[in-house]
Amino acid sequence: MLAVIWHWWIGFFLAIGAFGLTVALIVGYFAKVKHPEYPRKP
Repeated sequence: MLAVIWHWWIGFFLAIGAFGLTVALIVGYFAKVKHPEYPRKP
């Protein structure tokens, strides 16, 4: 029983980490690649 709960928590945190990494990659891509194409006008 303990192993089932333990694996569930490991999977939960791995899923959260993978989701966070995906969001960080997308935000970083837009910040570094797309933002310079449309600079702010002073």
